[in-house]
Amino acid sequence: MLRYTLMRLGIFVGCLVVVWGLVYSGIAPRGLGDSNGLWVILLALVISAPISFVVLRKERDRASVQIVGKVDRMKANLDANRTQEDSADDAVRAQSQTP
Repeated sequence: MLRYTLMRLGIFVGCLVVVWGLVYSGIAPRGLGDSNGLWVILLALVISAPISFVVLRKERDRASVQIVGKVDRMKANLDANRTQEDSADDAVRAQSQTP
């Protein structure tokens, strides 16, 4: 998961540098007034999102499999704990009902 996040951040930073260069050189339009920094960041986000979606597909699928595995293990642990609690509760009730 960390690898995917770092790769996505790298793509964004790369797009940010390219967009900043295009705006600085005058090829891409500047923002209105003092909004140039925000304009560059938003434009880099819009450009990096589809690139990340296509380029990082395999890494995203790998991260998804890891997350599903962790969720399944947590569910299994919760079910096991619930079963232990039910067994202990049933044993206490059975013991208290015997005369």
